[in-house]
Amino acid sequence: MGELIPENGARALNPMIERALVVLHPWLKPAQDRMRQRYPKWLLAVFFGLAALVGCARNPMVGSVSVPPIPAGEARLWVYRLYIPSETLNMTKVSMNGTYAGYAQLGGAFYRDVTPGVYHIEVESYGRDINQSADVALVAGQEAYVRVEPLRSWATGYGHRGMAGRDTFYARLILPQTARAEIMQSFFDGGS
Repeated sequence: MGELIPENGARALNPMIERALVVLHPWLKPAQDRMRQRYPKWLLAVFFGLAALVGCARNPMVGSVSVPPIPAGEARLWVYRLYIPSETLNMTKVSMNGTYAGYAQLGGAFYRDVTPGVYHIEVESYGRDINQSADVALVAGQEAYVRVEPLRSWATGYGHRGMAGRDTFYARLILPQTARAEIMQSFFDGGS
């Protein structure tokens, strides 16, 4: 029991636990040594480093992707969010005429090829406000752009633990010249 009992007058362990530790001690040390031999520290560092890099990977920028032309007889609707680091990282669900179209995430853009017609674009949001959705009438061969904008201060509370905010999103129809320049700097999240 020699090395397991404190010698500086500190409170001793329960005698039953001391006996169990003395009995198990010879088996514990070789297991620790085998573990060190089997998994060297550099190998674990490489594994966790690669796992972190894979988790941080993003899609390519829209400007570097070859986007196919609009199919004949269809129109294209782009949905995107600007990359503003101080804004919420939360994604919001985007729907067109009540049907799921995709998720708008910070700095991302996606498109959907649709049949010509009138579309009502809505974003899922905690806060309810006027003009949160957008309506667009598309003809064959036309491209339209909807920017999803967050407004964090809509549902903000100050309590004894600090400030808390809930996400409120808006769908805004953007002019093609402005939107094309903004989308080129976004990550490509896919197309239909």
